[in-house]
Amino acid sequence: MTGSVAMAKTLLPADPDLGLLNRFGGTSIIPASERGHVAYVRRVARTGINLDHVNDLGWTALLEAVVLGDGGRRHQQVVRALLGVGADPTIPDADGRPPRALARGRGQVVIAHMLAAAERADGR
Repeated sequence: MTGSVAMAKTLLPADPDLGLLNRFGGTSIIPASERGHVAYVRRVARTGINLDHVNDLGWTALLEAVVLGDGGRRHQQVVRALLGVGADPTIPDADGRPPRALARGRGQVVIAHMLAAAERADGR
């Protein structure tokens, strides 16, 4: 899938294999999160796709939204959507850096606050 909600709506009723991996070992929600495809992330996140899948680069969808996102409105919405359906806010990257620390280091204050709140809500 390409980040197109229309395409997702067409394909999802056919029960596609959402575990298929791209060339980076990631599921479709990972690059969609990176690119800020908010509607697609919201839709696919509700399918039961593994939100915490780690790709070959050592990143989950949440990490891609932080590491490769700009911290702006669309990426904030992606992070909120992922957290809202249970993405783990504590899974670190391959170097052991958690999403909140990466967000803080990139000046993504709003996202860092969202991640901190999610950690507290999960009792982490």
